[in-house]
Amino acid sequence: MRIAPVIELSEVQRATLRRWARSRKTEVRLVQRAKIVLLAADHLSNKEIARQLGTDPGTVGRWRRRFAAGGLEAIQKEAPGRGRAPSPRLVSRILKKTTQEKPPGGATHWSTRTLAAAVGTGKDTVQRVWKQHHLQPHRTKTFKVSSDPHFEEKLRDVVGLYLNPPEHAIVLSVDEKSQIQSLNLTQKSLPMFPGRLGDLAP
Repeated sequence: MRIAPVIELSEVQRATLRRWARSRKTEVRLVQRAKIVLLAADHLSNKEIARQLGTDPGTVGRWRRRFAAGGLEAIQKEAPGRGRAPSPRLVSRILKKTTQEKPPGGATHWSTRTLAAAVGTGKDTVQRVWKQHHLQPHRTKTFKVSSDPHFEEKLRDVVGLYLNPPEHAIVLSVDEKSQIQSLNLTQKSLPMFPGRLGDLAP
């Protein structure tokens, strides 16, 4: 069993790591590595650090060892072989997280940056894996069912109204969508017929 090295920080190292961890301009990978080292210096286990940062203990252990061996300079460098195709194990982790796990913080889907930080790789690698496997987490095709306990009853009423409307019925449908502005109709409203609603001119 590999024992995690003890991390001791000088004042300069701690200040530098904190600056990297808080900076919005620092690359995501370096932000994560800085946080790993800071938590390791607080004597947290690799497993606990991984839990807090949403990554895995293997990634934590790797950067913990690299810092212990080479300090700040070591965690700024990429692992040997950067630019090569990602390993099958890394691809498997990216695919598993993308399709089976939810991102932290209540986000609805993974971004390349959040997933890259979670698995300890670069966002370009995540993007390449997604492209190879035709994954687009930001574009979902699922139907979102309401959590309203009376949803089924309301749905039956609405569908029934469309399928068998009473005589002289007028149905108004309001759908909230972003970035869609009201259009000024330039022609008369089109008549209603079964299966189609009429258009109401403003």
